[in-house]
Amino acid sequence: MNDRRVTDQVRIVGSGLLGASIGLALRAKGVDVIVDDASPAARRLAVDYGAGRAPAEGDAPGVIVVAVPPDVTAEVVAAELERFPNALVTDVASVKLAPLAELRERGADLSRYLGSHPMAGRERGGTISARADLFEGRPWILAGHEAISYGRARPLEDLVLDLGAVLIEMDAVEHDRAVALISHAPQLVASMLAARLDAGSDPALRLAGQGVRDTTRIAASDPALWVQILGANAAAVAEVLRPLRDDLDAVLAALESPEASGSRRTIAEVMAAGNAGVARLPGKHGQAKRFATLVVKIDDKPGELARLLTEIGEEGVNMEDLRLEHSPGAQLGFAEISVVPEAAHQLAAALEKRGWALGEDER
Repeated sequence: MNDRRVTDQVRIVGSGLLGASIGLALRAKGVDVIVDDASPAARRLAVDYGAGRAPAEGDAPGVIVVAVPPDVTAEVVAAELERFPNALVTDVASVKLAPLAELRERGADLSRYLGSHPMAGRERGGTISARADLFEGRPWILAGHEAISYGRARPLEDLVLDLGAVLIEMDAVEHDRAVALISHAPQLVASMLAARLDAGSDPALRLAGQGVRDTTRIAASDPALWVQILGANAAAVAEVLRPLRDDLDAVLAALESPEASGSRRTIAEVMAAGNAGVARLPGKHGQAKRFATLVVKIDDKPGELARLLTEIGEEGVNMEDLRLEHSPGAQLGFAEISVVPEAAHQLAAALEKRGWALGEDER
């Protein structure tokens, strides 16, 4: 295909979710992808899924992507740098400072190494969960350092753009602090909150709605992998959790004495600070804007959701986001449709005219 930037062979070491997804996306563009894995069975599975071909004599990759667990990332990167002296090597581990420091200690050729991190994933891992569109529109961080030139890094930039990702440049220290805030600490908080559910009664858990599901979704992640990630970024994660602990202590004190002077103010200020924080999260395509949400009731039967989406399109309104929630014990669901605020009133009136029942509007 002539729309691709990557022209060299690409070798992927590690056939899990990220490695296999990269392979699927590049293969779809006609790139010669080599997939390898320490496990022969895992490598064969990745080849069977179309993520690449098996290694062969005479392979000469221009770019090598190391997609292995964090505790062996630097070791594998160093081996690939030595084995393929003309290749640019990257890794996709979710921490960047530790691998770079270890490679320096090993005396690796850092002029051909550039750590990177795609901010994309799924709750489920492995080759069978891989998707060719996993990286489309997602940030992909390049953690530059003083030993590599812009020109030498260009093949990796081409690869990232071919995957449909959005390039972001950060150094390793800045990267690790950023992911501690927006990924690693939230993972721990979600896991600790979800752990409370294990002691809940069955009647209580049957009441669970979208709020608790949203806040605990990532708690299904692999503990073994996260032990490695959090251990490699421990200091930065602790920096985020300490003030969170202080806020929790203040809220506990307020709840233990709700009638005491200042208790309600403490809780209100914590809630307001949360409002301010979530308002800073960028929206669709990185836009720093809020959307209006329409809640539409949908009968739980075939074709209803498709009909709703079709009719929204017929009204000329662009849907920015969609979230579905089922009503426990009823053949009914709710579709939360996010649109730009100026289109909300028009769409609500049009949908009601078409016979849809709207629930409470949320912001």
